[in-house]
Amino acid sequence: MDVKVYRNEDVRKITAFIPPGHRHVRILLELSDQIIVLQEATVAAIVRAYIDIITHPTRRAVELVSRQVPSSERKQGYAEFQLVESNKTEEEIIREVLERLSS
Repeated sequence: MDVKVYRNEDVRKITAFIPPGHRHVRILLELSDQIIVLQEATVAAIVRAYIDIITHPTRRAVELVSRQVPSSERKQGYAEFQLVESNKTEEEIIREVLERLSS
């Protein structure tokens, strides 16, 4: 899978909206070469990861991975597939990201 890095100047517009007939926010990212729509749960996971790093004095990386959560284990109204923290160390996460970016 190709890696695309978007700089701030590549972001043309960000729109937050709730579609008619829905209850959850969507984020539309209009980029220089494509438009991406993210669902609320994805945006919440991104914000959670960002806050985990930015508010911690030494934390340098966090990885959230998609997991199927059985209905017996998830809160009411939560999605079947959720982004949860992996068990990787910060060093493993950073090493994998750098390898991916260099290939």
